[in-house]
Amino acid sequence: MSHWILPSIPPHDWTLCLDMQVYFDHEHDPEQIFEEGYHRPIRAGSKDIVVTIRFNGDPDAPEFMVHTDEDLTKEEIQDANRSLSRILGTELDLRPLYDKAGNDPLLGPLLTSLYGLKRMSRATLFEDTVNRIVEMQMSHKPTAKKMMYRIRENYGQLIPFKGKTLATWPTPAQLKGADPEAIRGMGPTRRKGEYISEFATRLDQGDIDLEWLDRTASAKEFLEAISEVRGIGPTAAQDLMLYRPSTEAFFPSSKVKGEEKGLRKWIILSYGGDPSRTSDAAFERMIHSWKGCEASAIEFLHLNWVMEYKRRKAERRREKESR
Repeated sequence: MSHWILPSIPPHDWTLCLDMQVYFDHEHDPEQIFEEGYHRPIRAGSKDIVVTIRFNGDPDAPEFMVHTDEDLTKEEIQDANRSLSRILGTELDLRPLYDKAGNDPLLGPLLTSLYGLKRMSRATLFEDTVNRIVEMQMSHKPTAKKMMYRIRENYGQLIPFKGKTLATWPTPAQLKGADPEAIRGMGPTRRKGEYISEFATRLDQGDIDLEWLDRTASAKEFLEAISEVRGIGPTAAQDLMLYRPSTEAFFPSSKVKGEEKGLRKWIILSYGGDPSRTSDAAFERMIHSWKGCEASAIEFLHLNWVMEYKRRKAERRREKESR
């Protein structure tokens, strides 16, 4: 067995993430995570392992307690921490955002009410991309998550865990050349199977520098490069940009017949603006307090929207029950 502590740059309140279903996968139930810890298969050196992660509950001195039944070397723990840091966002430094955006009329109050929020990702950009391809154009996310898990079961490894098995996320080498028709049998369309197989093959052959894309490229460079991957359109590219271990993001204008689309439209509407009439200069003034922290800032808006949606839904249910 191995136990270790993974510190995070404060402020960080991981419990806020439990309200975001999009952060979690088919096998996860946020209520059980709160009680039992967050179970996650990852790579540690050449090993596939399952770790159980618990948060210490202190946003100003955040630490994650990590446990695995495997005996790991120091080097394997370091490798595991690289994945865990990306998943949990421990290396994201949001202090500049708190310093600059405290007086922002929209974001400022959320920095207080959602103090310590950081986004979650998956262990690699490859995992995030394959997951995004599977979920593409699917409104019922639980079904999409089940499809993704079937792919993991068939192309990853099955690790015994708590009397059951837990499927790992497959690597590019495991998914390269995968038969699109076989993937279709797991739920996604044949076309999505083609996208996944082709992306994995290009990565395995070294045609795409995933490390550069994820950790070095600017947000604009990332959008341009990831958009060249078959199956990744403008919306998916912007989503994937937000999952990188960086606070930076870029929201280009994407007007269609004079109407703004994508995250830029949503941001402008959130600030009470008119997306079809907001210039580049006006948009930059609108989010000037976010500069350099755009990817982190938008997560506050997103979680606030999710919580408000849940609140309205609960109110409607109570009203219906009281009739």
